[in-house]
Amino acid sequence: MTEELKSLLATEKIVLDAASEEQLAAYHAMLLEWNRHMDLTNVPEEEMALRHYADSLLPLMQKKWFPDGARLIDVGSGAGFPGMPLAIARPDMNVTLLDAQRKRCDFLQAVADKLELKNVTVIHGRAEEAARSRLRETMDIAVARAVAPMNVLCEYLLPFVRIGGYALCWKGPGLFDEKKAGCAAAAILGSAEDILLRLPIENREHYVQAYLKQTVTDARYPRRAGKPLKAPLGE
Repeated sequence: MTEELKSLLATEKIVLDAASEEQLAAYHAMLLEWNRHMDLTNVPEEEMALRHYADSLLPLMQKKWFPDGARLIDVGSGAGFPGMPLAIARPDMNVTLLDAQRKRCDFLQAVADKLELKNVTVIHGRAEEAARSRLRETMDIAVARAVAPMNVLCEYLLPFVRIGGYALCWKGPGLFDEKKAGCAAAAILGSAEDILLRLPIENREHYVQAYLKQTVTDARYPRRAGKPLKAPLGE
């Protein structure tokens, strides 16, 4: 972990123990190695500390989102952001990494095995299908980063979340163009807009929009695979 990253996290009172720092470094090394052979990230290595790791971990400053022993699902996990750094930083949480691409799941499983992350489960599948499994409304937190427009993300995430839990959506400045439709979709799915957190990373405008689950999501949602993206809620 770079000193820049460590200092930024410490400013927000997020401190990783030595074991977590070692695991984060090992994860980073595996990401660089696997990225030579498959498309995991196009972020330059010198920018990863802030754009990947700080971006994933800084929301831990909102303690109400991440209760002790929380169950979290990262939908469309890709290279593992934000779910893998969160699993490393918070070994008390049970983290599920869900992705529709087998090769990405193979990478995530290799990381979990290499780092002996007993709190990580990797699932190959689509959100629309997984949310109709035993995972439905069992999660304290559902997260996604760089996956889809806000109203589509709501339909992907909120069916996983228990009443009283949160869906957390990592978004850039385009968030503000998506907020109205996102709020409308969240209401249909039994939720309401909560805190909007701007991540304190210099020269980077990135946010986490939270939605609080208030009532059970109607059994009609999520709709069949592909439908949320083709006909988004709230529009």
